Amino acid sequence: QVQLEESGGGSVQAGGALRLSCAASGRTFSTYAMGWFRQAPGKEREYVAAISTGGGLTFYTDSVKGRFTISRDNAKNTVYLQMNSLKPEDTAVYYCAAARSTTVTLRSGQADYWGQGTQVTVSS
Repeated sequence: QVQLEESGGGSVQAGGALRLSCAASGRTFSTYAMGWFRQAPGKEREYVAAISTGGGLTFYTDSVKGRFTISRDNAKNTVYLQMNSLKPEDTAVYYCAAARSTTVTLRSGQADYWGQGTQVTVSS
């Protein structure tokens, strides 16, 4: 069982930056691929980024490439999402997610465990 807790959301103007953090419980964090998803009002939840168990591989949805960076610190059981050059269309609830072993599950839009989400609001 893995419990995930996001933090770092907030309100920012377009062009600004935020860093989201996701703290995971348990001793097996390093065996999970981790990812971030988001859900905007009236829209379905969408995959944003994923990172492999060791952090050597990262993947992004096209709309955030070059602006967002996912990283992890296995010693701290934490995954991060650095978001730069934010746009109003990035406004959403952001969810941390974990999947056993590989990023394939996350990149298909699924996960084994989910956090509760943190709100990100970008104003124009």
